[in-house]
Amino acid sequence: MPRKPSETLTEAELRIMHVIWQKGPGSVQQIQDALNNTSSDLLAYNTVLTTVRILERKGYVEHSKDGRAHIYSPLVEREEASRSEIRHLVSRFFENSHEDLVLNILEDRGVAPEELNRLRKMLERSDGK
Repeated sequence: MPRKPSETLTEAELRIMHVIWQKGPGSVQQIQDALNNTSSDLLAYNTVLTTVRILERKGYVEHSKDGRAHIYSPLVEREEASRSEIRHLVSRFFENSHEDLVLNILEDRGVAPEELNRLRKMLERSDGK
């Protein structure tokens, strides 16, 4: 029985999305080259192609034709993807409580006084909205 597709980005998908967000639209070969230039784990062309096609099915990228090559462009911006990942995390681990997520982060790593001041200012600004 095939594995259920991940609702969120897998590590491999995220690596490819980082390349597309950073470098802009590109062919599978260009994406593979960028990945192989930044990592010691060399990826085969077919691995990158398969992962890009999965991203297209999930709605993260689309392709256009440039001669015989397909050029892949992002449909989802980095900020939108990160918000979606956070919503998924909050749903799975914190029963949709953003407060519990923030408290967990604060308890886990502690907060420097200057970070606390910045957070207070952000909260005060958001109260006025």
